[in-house]
Amino acid sequence: QVQLKESGGGLVQAGGSLRLSCAVSGAIFGINDMRWYRQTPGNQRELVATISGDDNTNYANSVKGRFTISRDNAKNTVYLQMNNLKPEDTARYYCNVDIREPFGSTSYRDSNRWGQGTQVTVSS
Repeated sequence: QVQLKESGGGLVQAGGSLRLSCAVSGAIFGINDMRWYRQTPGNQRELVATISGDDNTNYANSVKGRFTISRDNAKNTVYLQMNNLKPEDTARYYCNVDIREPFGSTSYRDSNRWGQGTQVTVSS
């Protein structure tokens, strides 16, 4: 059973920092792209940052220069370092990963998995 466990959310004042973590556990052969999304009530999930299997990164314009995505392949973990937080960064943050996992006794499949999210609240 593949699981994604996020941590690191919380309440912070504007200008502060938080570091989110998302650890992938279970039987997997590998992880390709890893992403962070965020969502506020009544809105669609917004892609915040992506890191590829070879460490190429992309960011939403709204977070460029403030957020940094990174990964530790030995720990199957993706991080989101968030600096200079603003009230408009308040959202529930979700990690999303593309994995290769065993399928049957002799094969594999590629699948996309979501974490349950962690709340980030930035006060003004």
